Formats: sequence, structure tokens, C-alpha cells
Amino acid sequence: MVTEMTKYDFILMSGDADAFLKKLQEIGLVDITRSVKPIDEQSEKLSLRADIYRKALFHLKEVTPAEFAEKTYGDLAVNVLDTVKEKEEAQSQLAQLYKDLEESKPWGQFDVDSVRRLTDLGLKMHFYKAKAIDPAWKEQYALSEISNDGTNTYFVVVAEDDDYDFPMKELTAPTRDCAAIEKEIQTVRDTIEQKDKHLSELKCHEADLRKEMDRIASKLDLHLAHMAGEKAADDYITVFEGFAPAASEENLRALLDQENVFYVADKAKVDDNPPIKLKNNRFVSMFELLTDMYGRPKYDEFDPTVFISIFFMLFFAFCMGDMGYGLVLIGASLALKKVLGNIAPLGITLGIATTVVGFLFHTFFSVDMLTWSWLPDAVKSIMLPSQIAGYDGTMVLALIVGIVHICLAMIVKTYQSTKTKGFLNSLGTWGWTLLIVGGVIIGGLALMGVMDKAVTKWVIIVLGILSALGIFFLNDIHRNPLKNFGAGLWETYNTATGLLGDVLSYLRLYALGLAGAKLGEAFNAIGLQALGDGGFGWVAFILIVIVGHTLNVAMCVLGAFVHPLRLNFLEFFKNSGYEGSGRNFNPLKTEN
Repeated sequence: MVTEMTKYDFILMSGDADAFLKKLQEIGLVDITRSVKPIDEQSEKLSLRADIYRKALFHLKEVTPAEFAEKTYGDLAVNVLDTVKEKEEAQSQLAQLYKDLEESKPWGQFDVDSVRRLTDLGLKMHFYKAKAIDPAWKEQYALSEISNDGTNTYFVVVAEDDDYDFPMKELTAPTRDCAAIEKEIQTVRDTIEQKDKHLSELKCHEADLRKEMDRIASKLDLHLAHMAGEKAADDYITVFEGFAPAASEENLRALLDQENVFYVADKAKVDDNPPIKLKNNRFVSMFELLTDMYGRPKYDEFDPTVFISIFFMLFFAFCMGDMGYGLVLIGASLALKKVLGNIAPLGITLGIATTVVGFLFHTFFSVDMLTWSWLPDAVKSIMLPSQIAGYDGTMVLALIVGIVHICLAMIVKTYQSTKTKGFLNSLGTWGWTLLIVGGVIIGGLALMGVMDKAVTKWVIIVLGILSALGIFFLNDIHRNPLKNFGAGLWETYNTATGLLGDVLSYLRLYALGLAGAKLGEAFNAIGLQALGDGGFGWVAFILIVIVGHTLNVAMCVLGAFVHPLRLNFLEFFKNSGYEGSGRNFNPLKTEN
């Protein structure tokens, strides 16, 4: 949910502004409205300086620290970047040297000074390669074969420059022999090794680099906040605008009163464009990073994270659809907990969901668990049937889940529209929600036999009339009824075609799960063929199954992340009217 904010206007003497902002930075509760880009020479310098440290830390990320590091003098960050630049230049030089070596190998070792003396005497060496040497060339020219690599023959022709002609395209003459190039390659490799050693020593100072980057970032943040203040009374007074969570208002007021700061506090409004801080329970908060990928809600919008947490998890498990893969995902997330950091709990949660759904779909590493004779019938009875009403059970469930997802989005849109615009200004939205959501509910009850045909008929008629009034005549109570009718017709066309495509889009859940299952079955079949009568076949079987399913898990995880995200970002957000144009809550704080 979106945390309620309090807006503050701080009014103080310009000379006290720096001290006041530093105090706010220490408590880390107030988001001062400020620029997010450098706005003057000082902020530009700080921004560039912070970027240097960021790049330095990025380059040291994969470096193994040395066991012992001598004291490093000078600017650490610049030292890192200079060393990286020198190493990259050496690597580029090494690549060119290897290319030169390949070009020089056919010519072997030769004395460059002797070639130069021949040139001084008026004799020039011309270099060629051909599939084969024509015997007539040896009679007409001073030709000497140098080498043959099985495809081409390399040779030189020595001739005076005057009146020289040869029926082939001449190659560029080598300037160095192989031995000289190999010696230079070794020198460059030694240089690269020295740079790697120096980077390993600098890695030991990574904590100092990070500390200095945080200090510069905090200083930049403070400077941008200071520059955001509005000057008044000939620059004697500065006014700052800031926002803080309403829950911290009492503590913040006590601190401000203690500092003897004049301020005006008021409940934040939508027009104030307050920053957005999300407040969710431990489970839902794991999925906030997905919400941030699209954009945080506006101050008067609903927080979609709770819906994403449920449906993204369900869709992900649908796409994986394998109990064994779920267990692998749980194990991998636990094993890589230090590497994944805050993402590890999300991976474990998605793994658990995949395990449960995979069990219900009776699939374990692409093997149908219903075929296991040793599995009790009581356990099998919990699993979902392979066929529902004559169709594939997974496909039917995917469509049902999609319909529920879209209906929920329309309910949320209706609630949000009524909350922000009022009931009378939301009658058009109410009409569509009554028609579609109501129709789905009535249809479901009729199929289950809860309502008889006569009652269903009259309920549908009443529902249709109420929906038509909202859709065609009351979609805008301030507009001409004829215009409303025309707008209703156009909206009907768009909704009818759009909803059909939206519902069918959920078939991707079934398709991805089916693709992963079939690919896993193929690896199992190949492994069983390699198994044969046993013996060495067991080794081949284990290798094929492990490697095959590892690749399949990796591909399934990628698809199970992207497509459920799409269903939430497009189908759900479109039908719920979510915009996601809010800005993040970014309070002044000492650690950035």
C-alpha cells in the first residue's frame, strides 16, 4: 500500500540552511524536493567524482584480492581506472600481435637488415601466395619458395624495381619475423600480468573506495537539496519543501521544535506530487522490485504489488509446471543466497510455488507421476485431472486464471475510478464491469447448476440493461447523449476485440509449460536410449539427464520470468487503468 505523506515547508535564514539540511540528513526521514541532475558547477564536479568511484568499484567487482597489498598512494579510484585502461590497451595490443604472428608465420625467421640492404642495392623482395607455383615462373623470375601450409604456397620474388611485372596480386611485406613478434608478445603478456597483480592489490582497498563514494554521494545529495531551496527577502530567507511519512510526524515535529525551525506541516495532496513509499508485509515486499520495474503508483493510485505478488508467483509456477524444477530452484536459491542477496527469498518463494503447482500437475522432471504405481491413490486424487471437459486440463486452467485476472483488474479499475472521480462520473466503467464480471459470475453459477435457466435468463436481461445504460448513455453525464452513444459503440468495438486477445494471451502459460515438459521428456528419452543394458550407459544417462535438465531449467526460468511479467504489466495494468508514474521516496540520508 502507498504510505500516507505529510508535506513540510521549512522557512529559515539562508545562513542556517546547510546546518539544517545536515541535521535532516542524519535522521534520514525527509525527502527534500530536489533536482536529480547536476544543476551547477559544484554538483557537476561531485557527480563526475562519484561516477569515477562507481566505475572503479565496478571494475574491481570480479577481481580476486591479493593476499598482501602494499600501501597504495595517490587517488585510489583514478589509480584503478588508469590501471584498467593500461591493461585494456595492452590486451588490444596483444590481439594485434597475435594477428601479426599469424600473418608472419608463413615467412618464418629472416634478417630484416639483409632485406633492407638488398633494397639499398636496387633489389626488392616481393611477397606472394598461390595454390601452386607455375614452373614457368621459376624460369622467368628469381623465385624462392618459403613455406606451404597445405592450402597455399608462400614465395618471394627478387627483382629490380624497373620493368617488374608479375601475374599475381602482391602481399604486404612483413616488417618483423616470428621470433621478434613472439618476444614482443611475451613482453605484453608480462605487462598484463603486472596490471592484474596491481588490481588485486587495489581490491584490498575496496572498502575505502566504497566509503569515499558514499561520502561524495551524500555530499552531492545535500548540495542538490540546498540548491532546491527558494530564496526570498533578498536571499536572507530560504524555503525548502519536503515530505515525510505521516507515521513519523510526531517524532519529526519534536526534533524540529527542538532545533527551533519554523515550518508549516500539512497533509500531502495529489497535486503536491509527493514521493511514494510502499508499505507491505514481508511476503508482498519481495515483489516490490517488480513494481519498480514498471513504475511506482501515483499518490492517489492503488499499489499493484499485492496483485503482482499473487499472480506473478502463480503464473511463474504455471510456466515452470514441474515439481522437480521447483526443488532445484529452491536449492539453487539457498546455495546462492550470498550472491543473490535480497533476491534469494524471492527465488525460494517462486521455487515453493513451482513445487506445489508441479505436484498438482503431477510432473516431476518431465515424468508423469500418475504413472508411478508405488504412489498412493490418496495422493494421486489430490492432483489435477489431465482432461477437463474433454480439453487439456492445464490449458483450461490457464484460460480460467486469465479470466479471473482480467475480471479482478476491472473491479480494481471501477473501485479506483469511483474513489477518484465519484460514482456518477464512473457509470461507464461500472457498466463494463457489471457486463463482463457479472456475466462471468452468472455464467459460472449457471454451469455449476447453482442457478436454473429461468432465473439466469432474467438476471442476464437485467444485467444487460443496466450495463447498456452505463456504457451507451451515461458514460459521461456532462456530455450530449448522442455523443455518449457514439463513444459507447466505439468503446464496445475496442473492448470486444481487446478482451478476446487479452484472454487468449494467457494461453502462453500453458504453451510455455508444455514446451518445457516436452523438452524434458526428450532429454529423458535420449538418456534412456544411451542407458541401454547398463554398464557405461549409466554414466551417459546421468550426464545427459543432468546437462539436459539444467539447460531446460535455465530456459524455463527465463520464460517464466518474462511472460508472467508481461501479463501483469500489459493485460492487468491496461484493464485496471494503472499508470505507475509516481516518484520514489528518497529521503536525505548519510548512506547512499
